[in-house]
Amino acid sequence: MRGHDRINRCLPDELLIEIFRRLLDSKPSRDACSLVCKRWLNLERLSRSTLHIGASGCPDHFLSRITRRFVNVKTVHIDERLSLPIQFRRRCGSESTSSYTKKRRYVKEKSGSEDSDFETSSISDAMLSVLGEGFSKLEKLSLIWCNNVTSTGLASLAQKCSLLKSLDLQGCYVGDPGLAAVGQCCKRLEDLNLRFCEGLTDAGVVELALGCGKSLNTLGVAACAKITDISLEAVGLHCKSLETLSLDSEYVSDKGMLAVAKGCPLLKVLKIQCVNVTDEALAVVGTCCLSLEFLALFSLQKFTDKGLRAIGSGCKKLKNLTLSDCYFLSDKGLEAIATGCKELTHLEVNGCHNIGTLGLESIGKYCQQLTELALLFCQKIGNKALLEVGRGCNKLQALHLVDCSSIGDEGICGIARGCRNLKKLHIRRCYEIGNKGISAIGEYCNSLTDLSLRFCDRVGDEALVAVGQGCSLHHLNVSGCHQIGDAGIIAIARGCPQLRSLDISVLQNLGDMAMAELGEGCPLLKEILLSHCRQITDVGIGHLVRNCSLLESCHMVYCPGITAAGVATVVSSCTNIKKVLVEKWKVSERTKRRSGSVITYLCMEL
Repeated sequence: MRGHDRINRCLPDELLIEIFRRLLDSKPSRDACSLVCKRWLNLERLSRSTLHIGASGCPDHFLSRITRRFVNVKTVHIDERLSLPIQFRRRCGSESTSSYTKKRRYVKEKSGSEDSDFETSSISDAMLSVLGEGFSKLEKLSLIWCNNVTSTGLASLAQKCSLLKSLDLQGCYVGDPGLAAVGQCCKRLEDLNLRFCEGLTDAGVVELALGCGKSLNTLGVAACAKITDISLEAVGLHCKSLETLSLDSEYVSDKGMLAVAKGCPLLKVLKIQCVNVTDEALAVVGTCCLSLEFLALFSLQKFTDKGLRAIGSGCKKLKNLTLSDCYFLSDKGLEAIATGCKELTHLEVNGCHNIGTLGLESIGKYCQQLTELALLFCQKIGNKALLEVGRGCNKLQALHLVDCSSIGDEGICGIARGCRNLKKLHIRRCYEIGNKGISAIGEYCNSLTDLSLRFCDRVGDEALVAVGQGCSLHHLNVSGCHQIGDAGIIAIARGCPQLRSLDISVLQNLGDMAMAELGEGCPLLKEILLSHCRQITDVGIGHLVRNCSLLESCHMVYCPGITAAGVATVVSSCTNIKKVLVEKWKVSERTKRRSGSVITYLCMEL
């Protein structure tokens, strides 16, 4: 019956709150519910457990208000890299806005209006204390690049939020007293991120380890010049339950890593970028950390096959391995991993120039559980390696190749025939791969949904016709493949109705016919990039947007055939549009007035 409120009369508060909580991942839905009536507004506020906050002109005043409104919040993310527009912040009140003028930054937003000013300021220690008082149930807190937060504010918050389990202080210039207070008060702390915390020294980390070392599960340290082996020795001594360590430091050596490896036997995830760590430390990791599942080694200049052999001998549970810029590793080290870590599912080799075909062949022979393989800047790995992977790793679902000059069609054909569950194939600047290899992918890999072929000069229409006939793609990137023209994109349009995103930038032979086919065949398209496509005109754009009503993003700079009329067509026809990248001179004053907020300019003066 019209006008009869069936929901509010029948449903109790507890049930409505539970319904709102189940909408946790849908902010628009929650916001819409809060507008129904005052009761729903209040109940929706009670159901909120997570808040994301950017920088604002009056952050302290803003935080004081939300602590009164959302009393059951357990997770708060404050990121001062994110700006809020002045129009929104003025709602805080002019009296408070004028009181926070110490640190302001005005950014000209590249939108339709040239006066779209953005002002940012920083949260203070006083408001961090208010945050602690208002959110006493707080369990997770992120303070990203909050430059004005000091030990005083952090200590005050720690005293009030004893239930804190996760703390992210990335980019905050807090000192040792603040971190010591966290250790003394937050005995349940499990996750701590100290990346770019330049004000910390060993004293603060030692106090933290003494206070909450028993509960600490995850620790991240990067770019902290005053944190040395002394800190890691304290971690190894007191943090027996540590499972994840991420370390990027020039001031940590084998001494610190040895302490962690011997003292934290439950370690499962280890990511290190420390130029002074050698095989000696990795050998102890292989001996003591038998539960290790994820290992990432970046730029270890003193690391050789000896360390990798120790990992292969001891870490039988290893599933994910990343080797980046480790110049002294060779095929023998990778062979040790292959024979010892047969549960390996993810492997990335990036810039390790002494690893070649033999090393990867061993992976194909022994690591039958492999599901993702990434080879970046691997000049010595050839087709035989991928043939072996194709024969032995039939569970492979994702393959990434970047600047692998020795890999061609033969290797890709081997992958296609053997890895028929392949879902993602990303290739960039592999100039020996052409139509034959990609056609085989289209013929055999019918589960493929994500294909990227960036700047692969030998790939043309023939390959895309095969892919369109054999695969139902959701994502396609063929930017820079200059041999691709209308025929290839038309085949994709007719064979891939589920296509969501498409990058056809720098395709000089592509014209309006392909745009018309995309408009007819791909109604779910949300993102298209067609910059530097000189044959596409306003006519093609009109055909594209006629049926692609879900389009959210369109990049079309340096397209001489697209004029102000084409830009207007896009913004007026696509009700969901959020971003249009175009030259400034192609946007009419009328389009600026109607849709200036979604226009972004790449080149301001063209």
